[in-house]
Amino acid sequence: MFGKHIDFARDVWALARPYWFSEERWPARGLLLAIIALNLSIVFLSVMFNDWNRLMYNALQQYDVGRFLPLMGRFSVLAFFWIAFQVYRLYLRQMLEMRWRRWMTERFVSRWLAGRTYYRLQLEGGGADNPDQRITEDLRDFTAGTLSLAIGLMEAVVTLASFAGILWALSGSLTIPIDGVEITIPGYLLWAALLYSALGTWLTHLVGRPLIGLNFQRQRVEADYRFSLVRFRENVDGVALYGGEAREQRQFSLLFANVLTNWWQIMRQTKRLTSFTAGFGQAAVIFPMALAAPRYFAHVIELGPLMQTLDAFGQVQSSMSWFVDAYSAIAPWKATVDRLTSFNAAMTRIEATLETGPAIHVVPAAEGAHEIRTRDLDLAVPGGRVLLPHAELTLRQGEPVLLSGPSGSGKSTLFRALAGIWPYGAGTVERPSAQRFLFLPQRPYLPIGPLRDVLTYPAPAGQLADAEIIEALRACELAPLVDRLDDAQHWAQLLSPGEQQRIAFARALLVKPDWLFLDEASSALDEATEMRLYQMLPKRLPDTTVVSIGHRPSLRAFHPRQIEIRQTDGLWGLHDTALRAAQ
Repeated sequence: MFGKHIDFARDVWALARPYWFSEERWPARGLLLAIIALNLSIVFLSVMFNDWNRLMYNALQQYDVGRFLPLMGRFSVLAFFWIAFQVYRLYLRQMLEMRWRRWMTERFVSRWLAGRTYYRLQLEGGGADNPDQRITEDLRDFTAGTLSLAIGLMEAVVTLASFAGILWALSGSLTIPIDGVEITIPGYLLWAALLYSALGTWLTHLVGRPLIGLNFQRQRVEADYRFSLVRFRENVDGVALYGGEAREQRQFSLLFANVLTNWWQIMRQTKRLTSFTAGFGQAAVIFPMALAAPRYFAHVIELGPLMQTLDAFGQVQSSMSWFVDAYSAIAPWKATVDRLTSFNAAMTRIEATLETGPAIHVVPAAEGAHEIRTRDLDLAVPGGRVLLPHAELTLRQGEPVLLSGPSGSGKSTLFRALAGIWPYGAGTVERPSAQRFLFLPQRPYLPIGPLRDVLTYPAPAGQLADAEIIEALRACELAPLVDRLDDAQHWAQLLSPGEQQRIAFARALLVKPDWLFLDEASSALDEATEMRLYQMLPKRLPDTTVVSIGHRPSLRAFHPRQIEIRQTDGLWGLHDTALRAAQ
């Protein structure tokens, strides 16, 4: 059990440490020191209020009006500083929290995108479900929870140190006769407060421990349900055409049932924990009074010291019971730490494989070479199974090529290997280093935003003149969109699949690559439109070599060379099957 706590502390430190030793360490440390100073000041004011209680209740007991009014003025001054310190402690803590969250978000997003880690995580899974939630919600909860709990713990320790001496001095000694022997316990109220709080902490952990796992599960089931709704929204056409509403509703109901089941479990466990902590808190009100009242009724102390004693006992008990009060926040915070730790570990695992170098090497071709060549290329799938062994391929500049083959034969995998993003397998891809490549998938990515930015993606907006963009739209038969360059829309939902693929062709006209790879990039177009676009490419991009992946026989007319992936003796291989003049 102790080892688990050590491991968890290491996980927290591994997540938190980079920020406090980063380029922002000095502003961060300065803010933290200011927050600590304000917390210490608030504890000091608590001590001053404790002494004020003694003086005020003594004045009330003695009907001393002359001391009452000055004490009211003293309270006003203390209250003014108390309010000011509380306000700025919260303000500075929120400032530090936002700065920390911004830094961690930028770091996690950078690592997620670097080396296409996001792509590998999507292919492999394992410890990184719903990365969007981990970057948005989990980082927010981690920074807020860590600061809140750490500062709260520090304040509890300082409060305990400040009031323990006061309570020791006020409580006096308790003498207990046992079998004719009198046992004297000095500072008995302090020991009572410590034992009471220790017992409450232990019982709270026993009662509330299941909440940690339940909160971890809650974040996962909530994210799964939200993701299913987002995915449905992005595929409304397909659902509507299939008439899949009933199927989707069943899926939503199933996922939401997981949310409800988890929520009921949290509710039941929270009820048990709240019942205990509420009872513990109420008992803490009457417990010190029962211990201190005999000294008051025996006229050993006056009303002022009694109230001061009760306040000091409450401060000691409250600081010792910090774990009891914070447990409801610790449980979800630990679940957040676990999720970020697993996400961080998954990215670290991917980064380690990148450091050792990719299994498929994309290297510059020999100087002056004008061809793409693969050498000893074995294409595998996640898990290690080789899909396409010993793929020897040579693509010559200026010679359009059509790659065809049955579904599942590895066409798109080869497409991704030539692009340099496929991580599974072995071998080498040689590409001319001074030339530009553009790869168009079957379903182009259209970011949400102005149409102008969609067309120039991924280049920053403003690098191309509107006249050039409009010309590309017209050439790709998208003239109705010419007047909508400034419209910010969710274009992937607004445009038909055929229009989206024509947007991709327009991007190619704007990029003017030396090599253009199209993976079923015209599959949503009718053959007449496909023919016009393919006929347009050599006219507008005369220096671009087109490599297409597709099934349609109509594509053969635009590619003098065809390479087919087919099986021989149970193994897939590349075969040149045709050589004809392009029409």
